[in-house]
Amino acid sequence: MRRLPFAAAALVALMAPASAYAAEQPSPGAAGIGDRLFPKLGNGGYDVQHYDIALNYATAAPSQGIDGTVTITAKATQSLSRFDLDFAGDSVGSIAVNDQPATFSRADQDLVITPAQPLPKGKPFVVTVSDYKAHPKRPSGDNILNNAFIVTPDGSATLPQPSGAHVFLPSNDHPRDKATFTFRLDVPDGETAVANGDLESQTSAGGRTTFVYQQQQPMATELIQLAVGSYKLIDRGVQDGVHVRDVVAPSLEPLLADKLPVEIDQLAWLKARVGAYPFSSYGSFVVDAAIGASLETQSLSIFDREVFQGSLGTWPTTMLHETAHQWFGDSVSPHEWSDVWLNEGHATYYQWSYAAEHGEIKADAGVSDTFAGTLKSYYELGDFYRQKIEPVARPKSSAFKQLFSAQQYFGGAVALYALRQKVGETTFRKIERAWVTRYAGKSASTADYIALASKVSGKHLGPFLHDWLYGTKTPAMPGHPDWKVKSVKEVEGGPPTH
Repeated sequence: MRRLPFAAAALVALMAPASAYAAEQPSPGAAGIGDRLFPKLGNGGYDVQHYDIALNYATAAPSQGIDGTVTITAKATQSLSRFDLDFAGDSVGSIAVNDQPATFSRADQDLVITPAQPLPKGKPFVVTVSDYKAHPKRPSGDNILNNAFIVTPDGSATLPQPSGAHVFLPSNDHPRDKATFTFRLDVPDGETAVANGDLESQTSAGGRTTFVYQQQQPMATELIQLAVGSYKLIDRGVQDGVHVRDVVAPSLEPLLADKLPVEIDQLAWLKARVGAYPFSSYGSFVVDAAIGASLETQSLSIFDREVFQGSLGTWPTTMLHETAHQWFGDSVSPHEWSDVWLNEGHATYYQWSYAAEHGEIKADAGVSDTFAGTLKSYYELGDFYRQKIEPVARPKSSAFKQLFSAQQYFGGAVALYALRQKVGETTFRKIERAWVTRYAGKSASTADYIALASKVSGKHLGPFLHDWLYGTKTPAMPGHPDWKVKSVKEVEGGPPTH
């Protein structure tokens, strides 16, 4: 940058129109972080650094609501006259900014907060939302997006992906704004309380017990797990540097006794392929309910009983899928929800690879006895999926069946296989390891993945990957000239779209 002499610079400054300084004046933060699919989700104008969440569960009833206070440490990315937090819970008692009472109102699913003094750009500030309340609901198998905060026969649990954390927590509820977390769970004596991260302390007094957990690696709000109730905690100790602990419904303990320990071998299997596990602890949380989904809540994946009763695929591969997400989706989170194929395509790719190695791929994917045969079967459906659903990295909407469609899972896995065929197995593994290393603890986009793959491989992969991820016609599969894509008419009305 060329610098003007001091006198000239001063003269230019004096002559500059007043509008040149308008951006420096305090203004409201945007009521949305800028996600194409969720225009009102998240918020602009600040970057959260840490959440300190104190929750009171007054009774042991599974349907018990929470009374909470959250202290949010953030940094202003613009000069703020006001800002929003996402919140769809029951009520809020009071809000303070930098220990001064702030005025606030509720607008749809936002808290609109006006601090006593404007917040300067680049400076940290602290928001305290006191005495907020939320309550869990019975899980819905028909609308999984309503299961952000649920009742089980034994307690409550959370499944906030993609946009449900603000049902139970005032927050910047978007994976682009990751933060560290402290959880303080105050429960009646005898109740189990588990959250993401590591147990720092457990103290009892006056018939109450407070559990404090620290999630020291950055986490997206959509990955929060709050499990409180009469659950059984199974501590499996430290396994190759990772503290493994499971949380289960007591009624399911006999069913799970010989199943959950497989997670130890699965961690080792994944570490051998993509590198060091990104967190200090891991485990499985299994509830005695039918919720129709599993979720990779960070360091403690949640499953329902149906996974292990055989009605939702094969349980070892479902477990592997959620464990793979700890790297792909948790440690490296999507920059926006259109990038969700980076989560689901990777988890499906490693799920199928694991299933093939363990003789379970036909039972898991239902189409072939081999890994390549499975990829070929879904490759053949490429045009049908691209034209009847959507391109892999371009979901049509935030509706559940489009955001989490066959394209994000199967199409994403096929695109990764195409990349492997293009660059070779050795280079592909280098790309994968570089991805989870370069963006550990961050949010990254499809464009970031394409750029990194190009850099690691030494090839200009932009056009190649753009066609695979955004095209409406399925490209030729490298190394498989015999693979042919079926016409839409050939498969019309055939394969499921989700």
